[in-house]
Amino acid sequence: MATAIKVISSQAIKEAYLAFAPEFERTSGHKVVTTWNGTNDILRKLRAGEAFDMVILVTPAMEEMIKEGKVIADSRVDLVRSGIAIAVPIGAPKPDISTVDAVKRVLLAAKGIGYSSGPSGVFLEGLFNRWGIWDQVGSKIKQTPPGTPVGSILARGDVDIGFQQVSELLLYPGIQYVGPVPQEMDTVSVFAGGVHSHASQADAAREYIKFIASPAALPFIKKTGMEQGAS
Repeated sequence: MATAIKVISSQAIKEAYLAFAPEFERTSGHKVVTTWNGTNDILRKLRAGEAFDMVILVTPAMEEMIKEGKVIADSRVDLVRSGIAIAVPIGAPKPDISTVDAVKRVLLAAKGIGYSSGPSGVFLEGLFNRWGIWDQVGSKIKQTPPGTPVGSILARGDVDIGFQQVSELLLYPGIQYVGPVPQEMDTVSVFAGGVHSHASQADAAREYIKFIASPAALPFIKKTGMEQGAS
């Protein structure tokens, strides 16, 4: 029977999700009602007792929610993965990002550097410290609050260079996508789906998770620069 599936999801997969959700609705007859939040806000809502049918989170946060009994363990499926990319404002010359040393030079020359408060931003902050350049770049960094895309501050010209998941920069309007970071400085974030422990439409939620992990959703996922599954 057709029903409405209440989903809360990480913003990182939004572009792909907005592409494949209508196809799922068309083929299944179900309606998808989605709330978009950053990871910390999703955890806060779940811990406060808000009820959803389906949850999509970066895997470490999903594991936390399973341990806390907020997500049904056997419903968890690794859906998509994405590495980190670089973008600059429209009209700016595309920097050389072919090697780690080239990226370091771009960072040291930049007047403003943007990254998110999500998993990629946490990783980059640690990386810049390990590289020993934090003292030179720390004061230039603008970190977007949860749920605010780095593309927004690039489009306004608030920063010269921005880092975020490939899927969040590749199709963002008003910016210039440069490409993925060198493999040596990349980290891949995996996003998993699971059924909320208080889901009222658990069967429909499982059906949606199965669809996202299926070949039917793959073209939409790849178009936004993400890959399916965990590896």
